[in-house]
Amino acid sequence: MVNRVSSFNSSLILKVVGIVCVLSFFVDFVILLLGFSLTDKQIQIGFTTALVDRGIVPLVGLGIISAAYWLDKLETGGDRSGLDLRLPSMILASILGLMFLLIFPFHLNNVRQASTQRVNQISQEAQQLENQTNQEAQQAETRLNSQLSEFQSQLNNDQAKAQLEQARSQVKAQLTQILKDEQRYKQALENPQLPPEQKELLKKFKANPQELDKFLAQQTDPNQLAQQTTSEIRQRKEQKITEIRQRKEEAQKQAKNTAWMSGLRIGISSLILAIGYTIIGWTGLKGLKEIGALQNRKPKAPLG
Repeated sequence: MVNRVSSFNSSLILKVVGIVCVLSFFVDFVILLLGFSLTDKQIQIGFTTALVDRGIVPLVGLGIISAAYWLDKLETGGDRSGLDLRLPSMILASILGLMFLLIFPFHLNNVRQASTQRVNQISQEAQQLENQTNQEAQQAETRLNSQLSEFQSQLNNDQAKAQLEQARSQVKAQLTQILKDEQRYKQALENPQLPPEQKELLKKFKANPQELDKFLAQQTDPNQLAQQTTSEIRQRKEQKITEIRQRKEEAQKQAKNTAWMSGLRIGISSLILAIGYTIIGWTGLKGLKEIGALQNRKPKAPLG
């Protein structure tokens, strides 16, 4: 008697736990459905991802309910609760199997479209940055040409030419003194505050004094200065554009990999759940049908 009561309590507990698992899934399903959107692919991806992540819960619940009825049959040969949940459970399992089977292509298609959209967005953002970089470089060259024209107009003045020639002569005299004085030359090379580029120039001037005249001519020639500055502007522009394109390729690759991993994980999980629910549903329905057929074949007790 005690064993039967204990078995009945165990069966009832299993049925309650199974029903709670199934109901908790549908509560989550309704809450997720409130934020669903037919136009936003990201929301749809989040919706199917959440469903698949929770998909194991009702599967466990249906398994627990089946175990409870198996325990009833093992002890008494039938259901003792009065409410037979086997048929609704098997029908629900078949419906969930169909739902997760449909989620498989639906999710993959959404992930593909979202990935394409993200890749196109990254391309547009990179193109905007490239256009902005080209525009900034063009503006810098325009300002440089304007300054060059202004400086050349000032050089047409004899006084400005005299000042420029005087400044060139002063710089040449200072550098020549350093190059002729070995002590000052060594001190300049050993000076940690002097940039390495200037040290290399001193060595170059020391080896070939004619290079000093060429250097001063270049540094005081506005056309050469403008060409050098323009070359630096274009070099920085090309370097920045190269960096933008590299970041674009990396971002696009990451977006594709993320979409592929999400589609693979959720797609396979959804397919596995669909197989599991379908097996439970159709196996259970087939078993119930066989039980019903056996009960119909039982001979009826004779009257009187």
